[in-house]
Amino acid sequence: MKLRHILVACILTVVLSLQGLTQPPQGYYSNAYGLSGEELKTALFNIITGHTIVAYNTIPAHFETTDLKPNGKIWDIYSDLPGNTPYEFDFTLSMCASASGEGICYNREHSWPRSWVGGDVSPMHTDLYHIYPVDAYVNLRRKNYPYGVVTLPAVTFQNGGKLGKNATYGYADTVYEPIDAYKGDLARTFFYMVTRYENLVAGWQGNTPESDAILDGTSFPAFEPWFLTLLISWHEADPVSEKEINRNNAVYYIQGNRNPFIDEPGFVQLIWGDGFAPEPQNHVTFFSAQTITLTWTDAAGPNPPEAYLVRMSDAGFEAIQHPVDGQFIANDFWNKNVPYGIESCTFGELNPGTLYYFKIFSYRGSGSSIDYKTDGDIPRISIRAK
Repeated sequence: MKLRHILVACILTVVLSLQGLTQPPQGYYSNAYGLSGEELKTALFNIITGHTIVAYNTIPAHFETTDLKPNGKIWDIYSDLPGNTPYEFDFTLSMCASASGEGICYNREHSWPRSWVGGDVSPMHTDLYHIYPVDAYVNLRRKNYPYGVVTLPAVTFQNGGKLGKNATYGYADTVYEPIDAYKGDLARTFFYMVTRYENLVAGWQGNTPESDAILDGTSFPAFEPWFLTLLISWHEADPVSEKEINRNNAVYYIQGNRNPFIDEPGFVQLIWGDGFAPEPQNHVTFFSAQTITLTWTDAAGPNPPEAYLVRMSDAGFEAIQHPVDGQFIANDFWNKNVPYGIESCTFGELNPGTLYYFKIFSYRGSGSSIDYKTDGDIPRISIRAK
């Protein structure tokens, strides 16, 4: 086997193991919970700051764990079109500085352009959370333009990405609009950048006309209103994907910090929204008070039961048959098995106003060896559902 194939196999193994990591590590955000607004943003800054800085020349190798498609190709968010990708790049292809057209080669895209932070400044220059492998030609055309909404594109790329004048109120110059599938990815990337570099972002506004267009010269809220509104809308319309979760894990393995807005998407509204996490999309179903909960005190004395069978009927106590030794009765609408020590069970989806009858049988053993206590006075109770 060639060395390159061995390396790719090893990378695939690492990626698969990373995908099994817990999201996020236990207690990682404990100092942030309960906060909102600027306080929450600063708490997150304190959690994710001080990450391990990687060397610029190692980034292509890191792409093979951070941006690897399931088919082993490069996951290029500027050329990928889910279900109908026009072309793909292989990691064996050398990176290039530029290209005369799409599909020729790829390079490093600083989604938060280097010029916005003042050049090749560490640690922003190599922070993998905002650096993606992308088509070199699309990257060249995007330049350091902000992201935005294009309705009359000057250029439309093969996957549907567009370049042209911004159609969003608040900014009228050139922007790049990615496809819908990756708008949330890039929005959460930008929320990460102004949080991870909270101590620096206020000084970036004046670096270029483009950074001035999206930044307001503060550490909070950091973004101009038009751009913040855009990012929030992209974040909400394109929820966190498995791709982002896996990438978050991979970068965390390399850098030692995480993107909070992938782990906890609700942080966006808590910081830049109304101070509340976004409300759930749907209500519960089958909501009712049509339940009956029974309670008891465990049987005492020698040979205590290992469990109980609680049987229900809506026709009367006489309709409740005694269980037969050696015949286990599985849980269903009318029957509940309850381990010894629980001392309660609930029957649900009952008809309001109906009188229900219950008997409880102690038993030991299981399966064909199950032995029910059916002699003596079987505990019973009747209750009307509300």
